[in-house]
Amino acid sequence: MAGGGEALGGGGKQRRGKAGKRKGKKRLGFRLDMTPLVDITFLLLTFFMLTTSMITPQTMEMSVPPQLDVPIEVKQSELLTIRVRADGKVFYNMGLDQPAVVTIKELHKVVVEQNVNLKNRCIVVLKTARNVPYGLFISVFDEINQCENDIINGLRGMGINKRERKFTVAPMDPKDETEIGSL
Repeated sequence: MAGGGEALGGGGKQRRGKAGKRKGKKRLGFRLDMTPLVDITFLLLTFFMLTTSMITPQTMEMSVPPQLDVPIEVKQSELLTIRVRADGKVFYNMGLDQPAVVTIKELHKVVVEQNVNLKNRCIVVLKTARNVPYGLFISVFDEINQCENDIINGLRGMGINKRERKFTVAPMDPKDETEIGSL
C-alpha cells in the first residue's frame, strides 16, 4: 500500500524509503461557526418584515354621490374643465369660456391660479376622449395631483387653512368633442 497513513493523520510507519526523509502530512481541522450567519439572517428577516408592513398603499380619497341620477348643481364660474383629445392636445376653460390649448407643464400654473383665485371653491373636471393613450391620461392626472402643495401654500397665504379638494373624472361627450374639435 502506498501513501496514506493512519486515519488521514499521517505518521504511522513508512513502508518505503528512508525513515527520516518523509514527513507525515499535517491536517488542520476546519470548523465553520454558523452562529453569526444565523444572527444576520434573522436580523435581515425581521428588518424586511417590519419595513414591508409599515408601507401603506398610496390611495386617493374620492367622494362618490349616492345615486347617479341625482343632479348636482354647480356654478359655471367655479368649474375648471380640462379636456384631453385623442391626438394628445390638452385644453382648458373656466366656466363657459372658449377652450384654450395648454401644455401639461402650463396646466400646473392654470390649476393653481384658479384654485387660489376662487379661494378653494374651484371644481376641476378632467374629461378625456375614448382613445386617449393611458400614459397621457396618467401624466395629466399626476400634474393635477402635484398642484396640491402649491394650492395649499397659496391658500395659507390668503388665511385659508383648510383645503377642500373638488375633483372629478368624466367621459367626454359629443358636445365637448365638437367644441375642441376645430381647435
